[in-house]
Amino acid sequence: MLEEEEEVAGAAPRSGARAAVEPGVGAGRAPGSGLGQAAPSPLCNWQAAQCSVRERFAFLFNNELLSDVHFAVGKGPGAQRLPAHRFVLAVGSAVFDAMFNGGMATSSAEVELPDVEPAAFLALLRFLYSDEVQIGPETVMTTLYTAKKYAVPALEAHCVEFLTKHLRADNAFMLLTQARLFDEPQLANLCLDTIDRNITDAITAEGFTDVDLDTLCAVLERDTLSIREIRLFAGVVRWAEAECQRQRLPPTPRNKQKVLGKAVGLVRFPLMTIEEFAAGPAQSGILSDREVVNLFLHFTLNPKPRVEYIDRPRSCLRGKECSINRFQQVECRWGYSGTSDKIRFSVTRRVSIIGFGLYGSIHGPTDYQVNVQIIENDNATIGQNDTGFCCDGSANTFRVMFKEPVEILPNIVYTACATLKGPDSHYGTKGLRKVLYESPSTGINTSFVFFNVLGNNNGTSVEDGQIPEIIFYT
Repeated sequence: MLEEEEEVAGAAPRSGARAAVEPGVGAGRAPGSGLGQAAPSPLCNWQAAQCSVRERFAFLFNNELLSDVHFAVGKGPGAQRLPAHRFVLAVGSAVFDAMFNGGMATSSAEVELPDVEPAAFLALLRFLYSDEVQIGPETVMTTLYTAKKYAVPALEAHCVEFLTKHLRADNAFMLLTQARLFDEPQLANLCLDTIDRNITDAITAEGFTDVDLDTLCAVLERDTLSIREIRLFAGVVRWAEAECQRQRLPPTPRNKQKVLGKAVGLVRFPLMTIEEFAAGPAQSGILSDREVVNLFLHFTLNPKPRVEYIDRPRSCLRGKECSINRFQQVECRWGYSGTSDKIRFSVTRRVSIIGFGLYGSIHGPTDYQVNVQIIENDNATIGQNDTGFCCDGSANTFRVMFKEPVEILPNIVYTACATLKGPDSHYGTKGLRKVLYESPSTGINTSFVFFNVLGNNNGTSVEDGQIPEIIFYT
């Protein structure tokens, strides 16, 4: 939620709050005259106590003195009747100018505004009379609406500035909805940037499930979300459950699919691992049986059959690409028989791994088929890709990339896995147990520590084997 109330005050003294209770109090006027009582006599010379034009107009804010129009603002028990001055309003707003002076001008002494909140209208009047901005978390959106309704762009700008200052991950979706509703592209872009960087926190915030479907889709379309697709899908399901409740529908898989509509097609299921897909979307009932089968075929077959879902990675990376090589020497002849090469590792700082560098053929230019994976705690596959690469017969490494960045947290042991189909290749020797990467721009060190994998791993170890290179972003 937004934080405490904030004021942006002009040079005029704070008279608005008092004037609402004791309008017209000033030098030469007996205190205690209430709203609706007779205006004081000119003999009171209230003007002499106000030292500038600004102060004199600020004195007239919410004051019966000299008022020539009243507004019945709001509806129900909270409605208020507020005095105003046609000239002041017309000077500050083209809408009021047309209302009082245009060809369709009203001559009525009272104008009804049932769609405007009294607190927001008072904020608008205060600004028109004194340039004083008084907005808070509870009134900023209604004040923005009122400023737009009466074409007061300076007050609009103050509202947007207030919202921007208080923008956080936990209210970014709520503010994005409002920014789209009020056509505030600058605020909307700031909200989207915040969501990109903090999407995990944003979709778990209370206000996320309250957004409308178009806003949800506007976020799901983005290539810049920094989140694993399976976590994004979980947030989408949570939104669908809330929408079913709003529409008074049982939260069945069929109804969730119905309320999500086009949003389902914006989830990038091909970016998930087959394990993530099988444990989540495949059992959710949100996808049809045909869609589930097609996606399983996409995960398991090569070449991959076409699916209707986007398989483009979300470009959520920031920073410079880095890599480390764990071997000091390259030798010849490493064979493959369907067994995976594996090496365990941990890091000292959070990184995002985007791929491996692998050795290629000793027999000249060759194509390889390869499955690469990163496994956490020996059981959960958190990144994978079935792909291929071409090598030129040299002892260089060749890039094999994941579908999306794989977040690697410090002091957790992961397993890097590569299953190659192809002829004998080069391999690395004189391996290092610890490889230090020092960023040339920041000087910050990131250490990779390697461990042997127990069991059948095609011979790869800390000392020898495949998977020489890890490509990552810090």
